[in-house]
This record gives sequence, C-alpha cells and structure tokens, in this order.
Amino acid sequence: MELASEDNFRLNVLLANKPKAIRIDESKLIVYGLSDKGEAKVELKPTGRPEQYLRAVKELISGHILGSPGGYPVYLKRWTRMGQMRDESLEQLLMLGEPEAVVAAVGSPGLTEELARRAWWAMEDADNARRMLENPNIVASAMGPVLAEYVLDYLPFETESDKQTDSVRLILKPGLLDAAKIDDLWSKSGRRQAYLVGFLQALPDALPQPLAPREDHQTRTAQLEPLHAAGNPAAGLLLRAVSGPGQTYLKTVATVLDKPPNQDVVTAAFDCLRAYFAALRPDGDPKQPWPDLEAEARSFADADGAPEAVAEVLARCPEARDDIMAMRILSGVGYGVIRPVLSDPTTLGSLMRRKLKPVMDPIQAQIAQLRASKA
Repeated sequence: MELASEDNFRLNVLLANKPKAIRIDESKLIVYGLSDKGEAKVELKPTGRPEQYLRAVKELISGHILGSPGGYPVYLKRWTRMGQMRDESLEQLLMLGEPEAVVAAVGSPGLTEELARRAWWAMEDADNARRMLENPNIVASAMGPVLAEYVLDYLPFETESDKQTDSVRLILKPGLLDAAKIDDLWSKSGRRQAYLVGFLQALPDALPQPLAPREDHQTRTAQLEPLHAAGNPAAGLLLRAVSGPGQTYLKTVATVLDKPPNQDVVTAAFDCLRAYFAALRPDGDPKQPWPDLEAEARSFADADGAPEAVAEVLARCPEARDDIMAMRILSGVGYGVIRPVLSDPTTLGSLMRRKLKPVMDPIQAQIAQLRASKA
C-alpha cells in the first residue's frame, strides 16, 4: 500500500530531522518523534485499512533507519531476543516505532541513561521499567528513581505474584525509594505475601521494624564469635539467625508460609530460605523430599559425624545441635519437598495449603526452633 503523499512528505521531514526515538500510537494513528526540542507528531490520514497503512508507515521508517524496507526484520527479532544486539544498534531500535524493538533495547546490558530516557518516552510499561531496574547502570542514574516510582505506583494493579515480588525486590535497591515510602510499602505487605518475598530477597538483613535478638544472643555471641571471626560458616550463620535482623527475617518467612496464595509464592519463599542458609549447603538445592532432608540433617548435626565447621560449633555449644539441624533442613527446602504431596502445579488457595500441610507444618517448626527462647 502506498502512503498518502502528505503523510509520505511529513514522515520524511520527521526522519530528516533525526529524531532520538519514534513512537506510534496505533489507535489514534499518530507518529511521534522525540528531539532535543520536544515532540513532533504526524497525524496519519490512511488511504486504506489502518492495519495495512500502519505496516506501510513502519516499512518507510525501517527503510530510512535500517536500510531495510521490510519493517522490523525477522532476523533482528531473533537477534534481540537472544541478546545478540550490539550496543551501537540500540539507538536504531528506538527509532523504529516497534514495541518489540523497545523491549529489546531496555533489556540490553549496554543501555545508557540517555537511551533509557528515550526508551521510557517510547514505551512506558511496567515490564520495561523492571527490565531497566535490573541494570545497575540505570539504577545508579537519574532514571532509576523515575522508574522505581512508576513501578511502585503500578504495583497495586499487578495481578501476577511473581511480578509483584520482582517489583518490590527491584524498587528496594539502594537509592530508589526514601525511608517513608519503604515503610509504607512494608505496612501494605502484611496482607500480601508476594510483597514480603520481595522484601526478603532485597533486604534480608535490613527488614523494616526489626525485632529484638533472640534471648540467648549474647551467650551465643560469647561462645561462637571467635569461630565466626576465624571464618567458620556454621558459627556465622547461627549468630546471624539469632540476631535481631535474623529473627525479623525468620518471622517474615513464617508469615509468608502461613497463608501463601499459590505455589509460586511457596517456591519463592523456599528459594529465600535456601539462599539465607546456603553457607551450610554449598552444593545447593538437593531436591530431596521431607523425610530425607530430616534424616540427613540428624547425621549432619551429629557430633561424631559432623563436618569440621559444625563440629567446632558443637564443641563450644553442644546445646546448639537442634539449631544446626534446623538450619541444615531449611538450607535444602525446595520443590522436592512439595512434589510428593502436591503434584499439580495449578492448585491454589486453601486446597493447596491443605495439601501442603504435612510438609509446611514441620518446616514452620524448624523456623520456630530458630526463633525459640534459649536463654
């Protein structure tokens, strides 16, 4: 389809002025160009079906920017999705008027603050904001707080728990939100377990409203601080767990697991536990069912067969054996615990919680063990 002569002329003028980015409003049939002086726009007057006319408009733009008259090329889609676009091509992507090209640009490690600003003008979108907030260069730039504010404002409208968690995790990066907004978000998280998981991921040792240390914290510190200072991971982890931030972390995990809405939240909480206690299990997720985890933890915390670091802790503090067992178990919770009692990944809500109760109750008991008074 040929463009109307007036549209052809005005689009070529827009392109000749070398815009920084192009955005196409397909519903209103308007092409916008971003320049240092502001926005320019071309209101299209289709001579045929709008969809075909817009395709012709994109072919004109692509031919000017890329030298390819076929619109956003198939090979380019494949390259951008595989992360194979060169950094010098990012400017071109933002001038194509194609949403997928913008998505490719914002996901590139080579994105700069200026290109992020252009991309945000081209396509304000929560997914794009999250992609850019994964980039430390953008987080540290003036665009970081802008994107974080958008994600925060959009958070109540997110319906998928994994996106809620990612949003909270990303906007809690240092320098993006002030303390008042973080406290307000924390207060809203009490009824939203997916938000709490985001806090656990972002601020494991600095959660708001910290609890007091466990009552035996001073005693354990006197017993184990020399081992911790010498690099003993078991000693350091136990001291972390009984500290105020550690007790806050454990309470928050218990809150998430008390009434999770879906399996995504459960597995994300398990991921947090494994990460927190990873020093006791450097090999990672063992994918074991509950009985195997429990049996293995008993031998792990047995003074006669324990690893050297654990044996040193038990020699100084034999009453810590149950704590060591609990930490070892929590370092291994994963889908292997869920699979034997709940094989259908689509089960949600109260039915899911009822089926998970045989493993969730003993997991909560291990968390309670680490929160119990030992003074």
